[in-house]
Amino acid sequence: QVHLAESGGGSVQPGGSLKLSCALSGKIFSIADIGWYRQAPGQMREMVATNSKGGLKNYADSVKGRFAISIDLAQNTVYLEMNNLTTQDTAVYYCRLNNGASLYWGQGVQVTVSS
Repeated sequence: QVHLAESGGGSVQPGGSLKLSCALSGKIFSIADIGWYRQAPGQMREMVATNSKGGLKNYADSVKGRFAISIDLAQNTVYLEMNNLTTQDTAVYYCRLNNGASLYWGQGVQVTVSS
């Protein structure tokens, strides 16, 4: 069983920063890719940032230059550093792991950007 637990969400003013964490646990034998997704009210869930097994990072156009994904294998943790946040970034953020056979999701963490 694989378990993903996000943390670090909260409320911030426009222009502020937050750093999300996703702690990985369980029987993780391989990782094809791991990343962050978000879902705003009334919207479809969308990719924010992913990191493939080969180290390739991919970002949504809306967050390029503002967000950065990183992985600490020693801590089994994936991070999403978010800078210069806007109200459009308000959403529930989810961590997702793809082991090549199955997809695993965390429970999500709320990020609210408002003045």
